[in-house]
Amino acid sequence: MQRTVDFKLPHFFNYPPYFTLQPVRETREKQVQLWKELILDYCRSQKMYIISLEEDFPLFSNQKIERSLSYEAKEVFLAALVSEGRAEWIDKSHKKCLILWLRIQDWANYILDFVKENGLEVTTIEDLRSGIETHGTELAGIDRGVLMRALRLLEQKGKAVIFKGTSADDEGVKFSA
Repeated sequence: MQRTVDFKLPHFFNYPPYFTLQPVRETREKQVQLWKELILDYCRSQKMYIISLEEDFPLFSNQKIERSLSYEAKEVFLAALVSEGRAEWIDKSHKKCLILWLRIQDWANYILDFVKENGLEVTTIEDLRSGIETHGTELAGIDRGVLMRALRLLEQKGKAVIFKGTSADDEGVKFSA
């Protein structure tokens, strides 16, 4: 997997000690915070939703300084995101993580603002993910599971009704004011 040129890596990325879990509590706390921010920013900019501890992920190694995060360090940084509600383990063995650069509630709010700004009262689920109106927005290419959870939250609050069509592509949603 290659890094894209449109993402600017922070200065600490070229500092070798940040690829090793730091033993001093205050230093480790700062290290964990920097890595959490980096992971969220990178995933958001690249529209990535899943990180696997067992597969290559561009941020977890830096060939320029010949450093890579240990498995334990990756677990620590992802677990910190999970504990803040910014990620969720998607398997029981905690090897794959769903990254939530926006929390589900924030996605729900974003969707409501989007449909209001675009005058959408009724739309399909797929149009919310890949319709012309979504190009250049956070919704473009959104993980279907994240989208459905946000829509179900809106439905629970009485702000949307999800309806089924004849196929998965026909699923839709009606928004209320």
